[in-house]
Formats: sequence, C-alpha cells, structure tokens
Amino acid sequence: MSEFTSSDEVTVSEDAVTQDISDLSEAELQRDEYLNALQHLQADFENYRKRVARSSEDAAARAAGSLVASLLPVLDAFDLAAQHFATAPSEEATALNQSRALLLDSLEKQGLERVQDAGVLFDPQIHDAVAHVQGDGDVDGDEQVVDEVLRAGYRWKGSVLRPAMVRVKG
Repeated sequence: MSEFTSSDEVTVSEDAVTQDISDLSEAELQRDEYLNALQHLQADFENYRKRVARSSEDAAARAAGSLVASLLPVLDAFDLAAQHFATAPSEEATALNQSRALLLDSLEKQGLERVQDAGVLFDPQIHDAVAHVQGDGDVDGDEQVVDEVLRAGYRWKGSVLRPAMVRVKG
C-alpha cells in the first residue's frame, strides 16, 4: 500500500463534500422559507389582534353612546323642571338642580359635551334650525347666528349625538 491516496478516492471525497454543500444549501433555503413564513404568520396575527381590539373598542363606544342617548330625555326633563322652579326657589328645586348637575357632571367626565351656546354662528352639523327671525343688522350678509337654544344638543366623544334645536337670526 502506498501512503498516497488514489485519485478515485479524492474524487469520491470531493463528490461527498459537494453533495454535503448542496444539502446544506438546500437546508438553508428551506430554513429561510420557514423563517419567512413564520414572520408573515406572526405579522398577520399581530394585525388580527389589533383589528379585534379596535373592533371591540368601537363596539363598546357605540354601546356607551347608545346608553347616553337613551339618557338625553332625562336630561331634558331635568332642564324643563329647572326652568319651572327657577322663579320659585325651594328645597325641592335645590335638590333637583343638584341631581341634574350630578348626572350631567358624571356624563361629561365620560365624554359628553353639551351644545347650547347662543350667539355663535349657525352650524348645520351641530344645530337643527326650527325657527328663523330677521336679523337686526349687526350680522354680516348671509351669516346666520344662533339666537336661542330651544333644546340642548349633545356630542359624545366628539361625535354629534343629538343636534341642538335652535332659532336662528339673520
């Protein structure tokens, strides 16, 4: 036996190394494909999770808005009662005004805004004009100004829940 290896053995050894490198390259490609698929799946799941959370928040906000809208007639009744008792102060009137203020304060802390300013420009997004009076000349051209608020309007977290019923001047 000679100490040198034959050329057949070197060729077999080179073929084995080439095969191992080829197998390794295929394994790396497969690994990269699996990693890419996993990253896409992870991103899809994260998007799904955010979409479900947003949908849940929207549903909760709609439910809260619906509840607040159902309480608006109660606030209207409080307003009418407060107007009725305004001329004759009594303990009942004080208790009524305190109850009204407590309810309104609690709802305002959650996101209710009252729309009842007179003297502002008429905005059909937040006002519902039910009456019109001629202007007295202090209003510019075609501008219409809220003269009197007949029924308060409300916004819930920035969205108009009920427009204010107003009389406009101009």
